[in-house]
Amino acid sequence: MLAHLTALAAASPVPLIVYHVPYRTAQPLTARALTRIAAVEGVAGLKLATGSIDPDVIALMSAPPAGFGVFGGDDIVISPLLALGAEGGILASAHVATSDFATLIKAWRQGDVATARPLGHRLARLSAALFAEPNPTVIKAVLHAQNRIPTPDVRLPLMPAAKESTADALRLLSEIHQPGVQPPASL
Repeated sequence: MLAHLTALAAASPVPLIVYHVPYRTAQPLTARALTRIAAVEGVAGLKLATGSIDPDVIALMSAPPAGFGVFGGDDIVISPLLALGAEGGILASAHVATSDFATLIKAWRQGDVATARPLGHRLARLSAALFAEPNPTVIKAVLHAQNRIPTPDVRLPLMPAAKESTADALRLLSEIHQPGVQPPASL
């Protein structure tokens, strides 16, 4: 992996953001391996999408390489990752609630826990709803319902999102700016 990324970085006219998504690649990398990748000239950062905040994520975030940006890639856990020091996120859910995710990132950067923590919880519930069906079906359905894209169509083998999933995501989106709304007991 290191040789491959070194060759890519050397050939690229722009700095690389490496995607670490082991549940898609079946290639989990340790914090040590990610630190070695961070040292490659031409690698500027990492989209970290391991599916959880595990010991390797904690190890990486406790001593991130200088000049190397770690960006959260798992929408539902972006808030705790930002609390650990992530630079930002590369998130599908941000297409639906862009300014809210920007507010979340700004709040964590400024140490505004009173804003970040409850907003992070609300955005996590929204992200869970947006991923209730294969990505990007619910996101496209929500964007279409908001008249932001012309069609909710997806390509086969995906099928359009169910009306219930879309309605749930739209409901949660409307609650983002209502801090008094309590999360369901299941979350």
